[in-house]
Amino acid sequence: MTVITATAAALSLVPGGTPGAAAEAGRTAAPVVTRAALDPSLVEGRGAEVAFAEQEAENAVTNGTVIGPDRTAYTLPSEASGRRAVRLTPGQHVEFTLPAAANAITVRYSIPDAPNGGGITAPLDVTVNGRAKKTMTLTSQYAWLYNQYPFSNDPSADLLHLDWWITECSCVPSATTPAPVITKPFRPSHFYDEQRLLLGRAYRAGDRVRLTVPSGSGAAWTVVDLLDSELVGAPHVRLVAANVLAFGADPTGRRDSAGAFDRAIAFARSQRLRVYLPPGTYQVNRHIVVDDVTIEGAGSWYTVVKGREVALDRPAPDGSVHTGVGFYGRGAADGGSRNVHLSGFAIEGDVRERIDTDQVNGVGGAMSDSTIDGLHIRHTKVGMWFDGPMTNLRITRTIVVDQIADALNFHTGVTDSLVSHTFVRNTGDDGLAMWSEKSADAGNTFDRNTVQTPVLANGIAVYGGTDNTVSNNLVADPVREGSAIQVSSRFGAEPFTGHLWIKDNTTVRSGTFELNWKIGLGAIWFYALEKDIDADIRVTGNHFLDNTYNAIMLVSEWSVKDLYSIDGVHFKDIRVDGTGTSVVSARVKGSATFENVDARNVGAVGVNNCGSFTFPATGSEFSLTDLGGNDGGGVTGPWLAPWMLPNTITCDDRPPVVAPPAPSPW
Repeated sequence: MTVITATAAALSLVPGGTPGAAAEAGRTAAPVVTRAALDPSLVEGRGAEVAFAEQEAENAVTNGTVIGPDRTAYTLPSEASGRRAVRLTPGQHVEFTLPAAANAITVRYSIPDAPNGGGITAPLDVTVNGRAKKTMTLTSQYAWLYNQYPFSNDPSADLLHLDWWITECSCVPSATTPAPVITKPFRPSHFYDEQRLLLGRAYRAGDRVRLTVPSGSGAAWTVVDLLDSELVGAPHVRLVAANVLAFGADPTGRRDSAGAFDRAIAFARSQRLRVYLPPGTYQVNRHIVVDDVTIEGAGSWYTVVKGREVALDRPAPDGSVHTGVGFYGRGAADGGSRNVHLSGFAIEGDVRERIDTDQVNGVGGAMSDSTIDGLHIRHTKVGMWFDGPMTNLRITRTIVVDQIADALNFHTGVTDSLVSHTFVRNTGDDGLAMWSEKSADAGNTFDRNTVQTPVLANGIAVYGGTDNTVSNNLVADPVREGSAIQVSSRFGAEPFTGHLWIKDNTTVRSGTFELNWKIGLGAIWFYALEKDIDADIRVTGNHFLDNTYNAIMLVSEWSVKDLYSIDGVHFKDIRVDGTGTSVVSARVKGSATFENVDARNVGAVGVNNCGSFTFPATGSEFSLTDLGGNDGGGVTGPWLAPWMLPNTITCDDRPPVVAPPAPSPW
């Protein structure tokens, strides 16, 4: 009888770990500020500019236990920033030294699920310099998913798809006799959540913030991943506006304020005013439809629009079976919305399961000639999902965390739009995506964004489209079945045409293990599944750091390996610092050029060139062209050795993985 086990199930991993380096009682550690668990100097000029300072718990003072590092899916360290965290039991603490003045903190954490799923709550005490105690209420109600896509909240659930291939048993369960036994919980994931807390006053650099699990906590353990600290300014005030309080909104959150929001929006449009949301928590349990209106909050720390997920009496025409809080433009089929401007508030949903037909996103619909600035979105299905055609949307300085699916998706004919200085953490699918289904996304730019710890899929994904740009982003720690950056012809996307610029991005600890293929993916992954990829694609100035497997992968699915190719991708001015396997893995027919691609700490042969696995006498079906300046390598010598060109077969299907050293200045 075959026994299926989750890959080092998270529950079994928690008791292990090692003591923290700064674990001595009474010790005060100097603050270690990082960006995606890296020295900020390694990512200067890349990623979102944010108001907070990030500190990893493993660098703080603790009498708890450091867990990790581990990049194996379905484990607590694998989903932690930097792949390490601190485990506390009741009575234990972790203490951070503030690097700058702060009056607010965000804690990223995990606590156990309820035995039958659904989550628990547990306290976490916060003190500063041993005084000013506050208590945060942590919850796992929005964490802990199990099983196969689209996942289950039930840790004891049987397989959702008996006819799917299961890598753990190398079988299709419904076609296997005797049927395999599943060790439950099967494939636990999505362990983390985060909470924000205003401290009530400003504290100085050098003051000590201690997080303590009280002795009476009902949580057997609490894992703290990191602490963000910041100095939040005074609430924004707009005096001349349609104030929602004047239309009956309840800032205590006890009564539903959706109707008051609608009335304020209608009045503001008639009088050419803005809508103002003063400090408070407003209960909204459905979509607020926005068109030709500006809505301002007092700041995302002060104004929170929060709602329950509500089951519909009958499915909506779009297939939704629930509704919930969200600001939606009109559908594109109805002409879409224009001149919508949303800023300075938080959207907090109540989504705990993935139902792909549900429109339970923080922001949605179609919004042309519009802006979104300074929002904080969590616990929705997708933070922002836009269905085009639509054009000229600008999204800036927004934070999207703890999503069941994507943080943002430009879907179907979104054009000339920008996402910039947006921070994403803990998504259940792609962090930022352009999906050209039915109509091409064109002329869009993802610039200066940070994407951390997508639990499933990719940090940034581009599925078809024309003349798009992905630049100056920081992407870290994708967990499973995805890469930091994916360029792909899949999901029914329109072909790539024109150009695609992927420039000056930094990725770290990227490239996950693909369960079905049983191979490691690249930090950047080109995937020709449904069409050729043959546009003008230029990958320039990128830094691929601490790659779990390959830095660059170009691949097609075995079933279509003779149908589609990837041609004419140009790599220039690239730095590769550490690969578990190769610099380039080619499992497709086609070609690419390389110029000034420098690599070091390469764990396997520099180029793993399998082509389409036909192995003709003429060489691999994939050709590499050396345009000069390609230097460095690893244990096997120069990464792009002359004897490999133009299409020598160097096919090692699954080379041994050599863990690279930590990134360092070039």
